[in-house]
Amino acid sequence: MKRRELLLASVPALAAAALPSWSVAQPAYPSAPIKVLVGFPPGTATDVAVRAVADQMGRRMGQPFIVDNRPGAGSNIAAKAVATAPPDGYTVFAITIANVINAAFPVANAVDPLKDFKPITLIGNVPNVLVVHPSLKVSSVAELIALAKAKPGSLSFASSGVGTSPHLSGELFARMADIKMVHVPYKGSTPAVTDLLGGQVQLMFSPASTVLPHVRANKLVALAVTSPRRTSIAPELHTLDELGLKGFDTSVWMGLMAPARTPDSVIAALRTAAHAALDSSEIQAIYKAQAIDVLKTSDAELSRFLQGEGTRWSKFIQQTGIKPE
Repeated sequence: MKRRELLLASVPALAAAALPSWSVAQPAYPSAPIKVLVGFPPGTATDVAVRAVADQMGRRMGQPFIVDNRPGAGSNIAAKAVATAPPDGYTVFAITIANVINAAFPVANAVDPLKDFKPITLIGNVPNVLVVHPSLKVSSVAELIALAKAKPGSLSFASSGVGTSPHLSGELFARMADIKMVHVPYKGSTPAVTDLLGGQVQLMFSPASTVLPHVRANKLVALAVTSPRRTSIAPELHTLDELGLKGFDTSVWMGLMAPARTPDSVIAALRTAAHAALDSSEIQAIYKAQAIDVLKTSDAELSRFLQGEGTRWSKFIQQTGIKPE
């Protein structure tokens, strides 16, 4: 073969080799299991809500969604793991009010929900319930406040960790009721409720789904809910707002986020699957039984919501001087 013919024959091969790697067909998303990190132990309200949705999303997307519980530091351990994961759609984070509160601490080494994540959607909201151990022998919020004022600093309240909604619920309650209580943090609601049942702590603001079964078994006494409106699963419980603590709202909301720089097409696929799951009668039945309200948002709506929550809790933390874990 002549030299000119040889050069011409080699042009197609050289051109193919020079093509950028992104031009090569990529496998359709998802082509592997997707991990969902939850910053609280199994059995908590967030865990229950996320597992139900993740199972449905897996069925719709053709790949299993594996829930990975990594409790600790008010969900910040799990948050950091996702924030530093590859932005390829195969690692998702179950964000909650705790993460916004963590980021609100001025010296906290916390993940920034708005900078380190890309929003997918909110999935649910559950009110906290103020419950006390029967040994306190109080049956109303007024009696609890009176007892706390009679014995300043003698009552201890459990939480699922510093900076979580149950923690800030207790701090807000103490501030608005003008009482002093001792905070005892745990790694999640489940161990906190265990000690509450055993009488090691006297009260707690816990997600409804976690404590209402114990209330019905007469092992705990429910005094009120922390949401602006009464919960349908226990409509007899007054809100703290109704009982005089105006504007009290510390409900536990939860949603799904992906690492920053995750492709928009992947985010859209995850959101579509999540919304379809939330519309299913199966999820709605599970949520109703767990006192969880279904929430669905666009990425813009979730971003605005996170900004509002961040501003709200930053002001409260500055006012109270609460320190991070």
